[in-house]
Amino acid sequence: MQTSDVSMYFLAALLGLSAGLLEIRVGDLLITALFVLLSTLVLGFVRPRKAWRWILVVSAFVPLLRLAAYWLLGQRAYRAQILESLLGFVTGTAGAYAGVLGRKGVDELFRSR
Repeated sequence: MQTSDVSMYFLAALLGLSAGLLEIRVGDLLITALFVLLSTLVLGFVRPRKAWRWILVVSAFVPLLRLAAYWLLGQRAYRAQILESLLGFVTGTAGAYAGVLGRKGVDELFRSR
């Protein structure tokens, strides 16, 4: 693994932690979903190869931090909140592959012939 990949994984983990904290503090599904969408969109645009890894890294932190808030802080969550924390994978998929598509469009438009 190259050092640039390590820094991208670190950035993805940081964005995932931010999305999880946003979910716990604000508790709004729409804001969390948009944050995950934008995070994976940027990561998919910057590193379009194997875009599924950005979905897993960013989106996995939302339910993990929801569980950590339950175990460590004693924050009870409704069943709907637990299920909606898993919806980050859906918006993450849309964002990552939209970023890949955007990157392919930019490469196609601006490549030298």
